[in-house]
Amino acid sequence: MDKVQLRLAQAEHPPFGNYLASSMSTVSRLHRTSGTTGQAMNLALSARDCDIMETVGGRSQSAAGLTADHTVVHCLNYQMWMGGVTDHMTLERTGATVVPFGVGNTELLIRTIREIGITAISCTPSYPAVLERVLGERFPGLSPADLGLKLGLFGGEAGLDDPALRDRIRNTWAMEPRNANYGVSDVFSNFAAQCEYDTRLHFLASDVLYPELINPETEQPLPLEAGQEGELVLTHLLRDCQPLVRFRTSDIIAIDATEPCECGRTGIRFRVVGRNDDMVVVRGLNLFPTMVAKVLTGFAELSGDYRIVLETKPPYDLLPLQVELAKGHNEAGDLAGRVASEIKSHLGATASVRVVAAGTFPVTEGKTRRVLRTYQ
Repeated sequence: MDKVQLRLAQAEHPPFGNYLASSMSTVSRLHRTSGTTGQAMNLALSARDCDIMETVGGRSQSAAGLTADHTVVHCLNYQMWMGGVTDHMTLERTGATVVPFGVGNTELLIRTIREIGITAISCTPSYPAVLERVLGERFPGLSPADLGLKLGLFGGEAGLDDPALRDRIRNTWAMEPRNANYGVSDVFSNFAAQCEYDTRLHFLASDVLYPELINPETEQPLPLEAGQEGELVLTHLLRDCQPLVRFRTSDIIAIDATEPCECGRTGIRFRVVGRNDDMVVVRGLNLFPTMVAKVLTGFAELSGDYRIVLETKPPYDLLPLQVELAKGHNEAGDLAGRVASEIKSHLGATASVRVVAAGTFPVTEGKTRRVLRTYQ
């Protein structure tokens, strides 16, 4: 199964498609996907589906270090998206005190963190940059570390695998960044997270979710063993509403370990390399945004934000890349040329680089789209 099939099914059999395997009376919650890569999908959950999803997600949040001693503010969108209410419930399963803040009104969020003594935050990896900007504009003299956050529970975007980003968060915020929330909305909101001993993701849903690996081009199965890289395919083992069988997630993962971790967990440990629909092929090279981001972190003059703007359909001879200056920096010493040189050196691709002023790219509280396809 793939996302195209699900979209067609819902268009022909609204609102939940002809793969709804229960009566409408069984449906107790409706969510909607963000639709960042196409038509938004309606997701149906029974009471049992919700309980299972919250239990598995709670394992992930606990693995990442959230405990009953924490007060955590949840800063994902509550308006129908899985990351809102459902992820909120996964946080509650750890015993932590959960503050349902959502997105928007960042100034109020900063005051709330200080007044309540919040110690953990659940958000996307790009959201701390929003907080930093508002702190600088509205709270002069107050540094991010002054807020007292000790644990960052991140998900919804790629990027946290980059050691440079982790170090930046630690140094700026004095909090520990954890990849705590990996999921596929159509399947499970959250079923993998890192632990304190390993930055790679633990697969934490083996009792209710069956993982496979395939070659994304040939669809041939690959062994689920260390050293393999391929597209993650998932099958629900227990699901009342909308069960999926061998669902292609479009996520390309690399399995790094299968032996038990120091934390005692025994599932596979993996990294997300990128998404099929975000992959850009330049002269036969498969490039993912995370690969570009890792190169850009080596430039102190850059903010780290970027866009790959595709104005024409493939094939591509060049990687069209826009990079943003860091605040207080000016373009100097052929910065675009140096970035292009590093892209060529590390990724093997020729890039057409344009440097834009600091603050050009909008800083969003939701998911940030790095690959923009502007052609029709």
